Amino acid sequence: MSRFLIVEARFYSHLNDMLIAGAKGVLEAEGHDVDVITVPGALEIPAAIALATEAERYDGYVAIGVVIRGETYHFEIVAGESARGIMALTMDGIAIGNGILTVENEEQAIVRADPSQKDKGGEAAKAALALLDLQDKFAAAE
Repeated sequence: MSRFLIVEARFYSHLNDMLIAGAKGVLEAEGHDVDVITVPGALEIPAAIALATEAERYDGYVAIGVVIRGETYHFEIVAGESARGIMALTMDGIAIGNGILTVENEEQAIVRADPSQKDKGGEAAKAALALLDLQDKFAAAE
């Protein structure tokens, strides 16, 4: 059994609740312990994961959030930089599933967040599990 941390940018509560339900459902079905913390926005997710890794309490992470395109360039900054930060951490060997939705509108977000539809929270949890499994396989090969 492993311990996972879900880091959520709690900006769209109703959408995050669905993403978290999907992620927790996958992780708990596999017998893993799950904690959830909240950060102000998607840009803070990579920093929170980096801080959490220093505590060495978690085996893997799931990033949860929703970025909906607006009228300004801010969407591109938040979507791109949050993804870049998460990718940098995964390149350092941290098992992270990226469940940050980047969508045009709320309707797209609902379809992707809902566990009974596209279940992107569950998919992010599965990605974190897959990376953790790879870590274990490579560690065993040493």
